[in-house]
Amino acid sequence: MRWAAFSCLLVPVVLVVYGTSFGGAAVATLGLFVVTAACLVLLRHSERTAARVRAEERLPSAHRRRHSRGGPAGRRGCRTSDSASPHD
Repeated sequence: MRWAAFSCLLVPVVLVVYGTSFGGAAVATLGLFVVTAACLVLLRHSERTAARVRAEERLPSAHRRRHSRGGPAGRRGCRTSDSASPHD
């Protein structure tokens, strides 16, 4: 964010040095400031959304807790190495 602030200050100086009017430099600075502020808002929103998603992924959902089946009892109908097959 510091580079964005630096460029918002540097751009009008460079424009005026290279012959652009003060009004043109002011308009360019205003436009750059608006774009920078919009990017900052979108970045913050993205960071909050990502943090919320990560927090939700850490917590097990109620659906998974209620229906989770641990161990071999949860594998109904699944053959294991110690189960006898009808072809033996």
